[in-house]
Amino acid sequence: MSFSDSETGSHGGEYKSFKQLSRDRLLHEMLGTSGSGDSRSSWKVLIMDKVTVKVMSSTCKMADITDQGVSLVEDLFRRRQPLPSMDAIYFIQPTKENVVMFLSDMSGREPLYRKAYVYFSSPIPKDLVARIKNDTSVIPRIGALGEMNFEYFPIDSQGFVTDHERALSELFGESAQNSRLAEASLNVMATRISTVFASLKEFPLVRYRAAKEQDGSTAANFRELVPGKLATAIWNNITTYKSSIPNYPQKETCELLILDRSVDQIAPVIHEWTYDAMCHDLLDMDGNKYVHEVPGKAGGPPEKKEVLLEDQDPVWLELRHTHIADASERLHDRFTNFVSKNKAAQMEQRDGSELSTRDLQKMVQALPQYNEQKEKLSIHVEIAGELNKVIRETGLRELGQLEQDLVFGDAATKEVIQFLRTKQDTSGENKLRLMMIYASVYPEKFEGDKAAKLMQLAKLSPEDMKAVKNMRLLEGSEKRKPSGSFSLKFDSKKKGNAARKDRTGEEEETWQLFRFYPMIEELVEKMCKGDLSKDDYQCMNNAHKTTHEANGSSARNIPPKATTESTNPRSVRSRRTPNWARSRTSDDGYSSDSSLKNFSTDFKNMGQRIFVFIIGGATRSELRVCHKLTSKLRREVVLGTTSLDDPPQYITKLKLLSEKEASVDPGLGI
Repeated sequence: MSFSDSETGSHGGEYKSFKQLSRDRLLHEMLGTSGSGDSRSSWKVLIMDKVTVKVMSSTCKMADITDQGVSLVEDLFRRRQPLPSMDAIYFIQPTKENVVMFLSDMSGREPLYRKAYVYFSSPIPKDLVARIKNDTSVIPRIGALGEMNFEYFPIDSQGFVTDHERALSELFGESAQNSRLAEASLNVMATRISTVFASLKEFPLVRYRAAKEQDGSTAANFRELVPGKLATAIWNNITTYKSSIPNYPQKETCELLILDRSVDQIAPVIHEWTYDAMCHDLLDMDGNKYVHEVPGKAGGPPEKKEVLLEDQDPVWLELRHTHIADASERLHDRFTNFVSKNKAAQMEQRDGSELSTRDLQKMVQALPQYNEQKEKLSIHVEIAGELNKVIRETGLRELGQLEQDLVFGDAATKEVIQFLRTKQDTSGENKLRLMMIYASVYPEKFEGDKAAKLMQLAKLSPEDMKAVKNMRLLEGSEKRKPSGSFSLKFDSKKKGNAARKDRTGEEEETWQLFRFYPMIEELVEKMCKGDLSKDDYQCMNNAHKTTHEANGSSARNIPPKATTESTNPRSVRSRRTPNWARSRTSDDGYSSDSSLKNFSTDFKNMGQRIFVFIIGGATRSELRVCHKLTSKLRREVVLGTTSLDDPPQYITKLKLLSEKEASVDPGLGI
């Protein structure tokens, strides 16, 4: 019996991305090393609980698991058939209930399985280890006993969640002040985040958004202390790892920046104009599932078919972070090019003249690949067409322009009132999102009875009012205005307040309605340059050690200077022109293909990883920015969060902040 963490770290040798390392650990270090002999000749059973099954499904495909010799996947708490000739792999949380169930399976004269290889998703308490060791009938039947330290849920090649859907209400709601539920939520969250660093064998420099006291003598409220509390809990776990995990680094190998949702209340509600964000915002999707109609068999009625928009789809991978106009153009060009080059497509378009035997042979040879490629392209052409239709029918371009102008100080109260009076057919949700952006930039316009008058003009309900009012709960004390929050500074050249500065020379200016950038982009860039305020974003590791001093011992931290601008000429067009097109020869770092291309060719030149964790939910625009910054900074930027929220989900959660009680999230594992 062995009790150890894997000794394979991310330092030295081939550089792998965050999700690659995560996937390899589960498949090769856990499933691939359990049992004896060739995995195909010795089939195994994989047993998981409700949390670890979500971890596994978010990281690996069923085919991956089968390739490692797993023939059956079972639920720990369901009645299972005895398979005494097979080995079992237990991937479970280190809870009393799970350990009792495992011991029940393997004790007595007739255990359910031949050998048990037990892996815990996070550190196991000593009393549970003792409980296992005290069962003398089970000990000889244990082939391995270890801590995988893997209790996070990858959602992207550079993103993960802790699966705390109710984090916003539990930690920032009116009833959150020092509640037991809030503390329990933070503890589970810290454990799951910590397993990221244990799993990757990374020792982070931990920085967090510090609380601001309302005055010199008054302590900050609980909501403002949340990032610091989480940072402390993570730091305590990391300190334990340094002495308990073999070969765990003793010096900082990466950076972790802990934020909460108050750092940017605009990003969750502003319309994001990328293909990925628009699919989830404007279409009725279930997670990553898109449902569309296909012709029925034998001339029957149309049938519904589900399509997964995920990394395994190369078209999705290329287009997801591109502007919707760019995605539409690329799809049109690609489909045209595909038809012009594919033999089967050419035959399909013939005018009915007789085909030669050679033509038929070429067509038959091309058909399988042709049908597959045509179907993938056709689906995305259909989706892009549906998105553009929604944009036209809802007048979203004009609303999007006003949203961006508000954020950058090019519009003020006059323009908002004019829009509400002239565009009364705008949906309630879109008007609410506009109001929330307006409140972020002009909070003083919502004081006293001003808010009620604005809501009356927008014809929004009292229920919708909750979302705007509850934004103050996230912000904490009235005087809390650290750098990186809403920069409500008046620029005489602007019409009013501005929550963002224009980034002249950036690729965002190429596209209409693509000026907006999430605040984390600015914060990460400042942190890399050493310009992030040490008062507003404090460090857990050592109070007197600066970021560069802490990381200076590692050569990986200083990558070659990234090339942020192409030497090829680019067409930079006015943001206000109705023409969205641009030359696609530019590599803007936003599209997945450009990021992956740079990433795959420059593994050895990558600097230290940067982890950003946002408490209270993150957005697709923030995930997109992490891909962009990875290419720009030559440092893999990984986004962690409690949940990934689209605008409707976020607004619903924000309304719940004023509810007196929040029910326990079943995903908490507490």
